[in-house]
Amino acid sequence: MVGTDTYELYRKLTSHPDPGHKIIGCGEAASISLAKEKQGILASNNLRDISAYVTEYGLSHLTTGDIMKMAFDAGYINEAQGNTIWANMLARKRKLGYRSFSDYLAKHQSEKS
Repeated sequence: MVGTDTYELYRKLTSHPDPGHKIIGCGEAASISLAKEKQGILASNNLRDISAYVTEYGLSHLTTGDIMKMAFDAGYINEAQGNTIWANMLARKRKLGYRSFSDYLAKHQSEKS
């Protein structure tokens, strides 16, 4: 909504960022603005564009890997299903940071959801 704090933050992030920050895309800006306003969780794999804002605004943040690991830990998916989902996302040119869900799990096995 135009004129709200959420809109003003969105506009700042997409067109007039603070010194030392770069302009970010509309999707990330909308997600950050709403997460900040609603004290919600920001879900994004675009760490390069959002990490400074996550820290600056004290936002909770999850990646696709985090969400899939939570589903795995809860027993909603097994590793093979996770690898299939992961491969399908990679085929659609999603940037996930790991070649497979198994690789992600290997790097995050000691973290509890």
